[in-house]
Amino acid sequence: MYILNHSLKGIYFPTTSPFGYSSSQEEENEDGLRNNKLNNMEITLETVVFYFLAAFITVFSILTVTTSRMVRSATYLLFVLFGTAGIYFLLGYTFLGSVQIMVYAGGIVVLYVFSILLTSGEGDVVAKLKRSRFLAGLGATAGGALIVLFITLKHKFIATTDVEPLEVNIKTIGYHMLSGEKYGYLLPFEAVSILLLACIVGGLLIARKR
Repeated sequence: MYILNHSLKGIYFPTTSPFGYSSSQEEENEDGLRNNKLNNMEITLETVVFYFLAAFITVFSILTVTTSRMVRSATYLLFVLFGTAGIYFLLGYTFLGSVQIMVYAGGIVVLYVFSILLTSGEGDVVAKLKRSRFLAGLGATAGGALIVLFITLKHKFIATTDVEPLEVNIKTIGYHMLSGEKYGYLLPFEAVSILLLACIVGGLLIARKR
């Protein structure tokens, strides 16, 4: 035993594993795998929420255009707008999500319901579509779905890691919205205002005739 220990004194034993990694490298790799698992859990949670909101929006969008009750259609549209706001909040755009709820869900849908009740009764049913219009709408929907599928398959998505949502401040949004420069939205903003005014005038004229 003494001879064996004495003979082993001059022999160098490396600290590497049979695969060529040192013990410190193995610990670093284990830590990296553990962090990747945690990141995958976080991404999976966000993905589950995204797919839930996407399915929620899809279902109520279909119900909006397929129901024969106009008040129910406006109610389903309200849920669609709530789901869209949830997508904004998931992406970290709190201002857009708040505007989506206050302006669209709280204002535009109320305007729709007011117009429906002003021009028709609560229990009125939409007239059944003709076969030609139904086929035209179905063809347009299928064509749009094919275009979206083609663009999605041809687009090269870049994988990103540890991306923090960067939200533009309200001052910049307000400046671009009311700016008449190259990338300003003053003209579209006024065009939408005129369109809403025309809708209100049309609803009043229809109610006046009745």
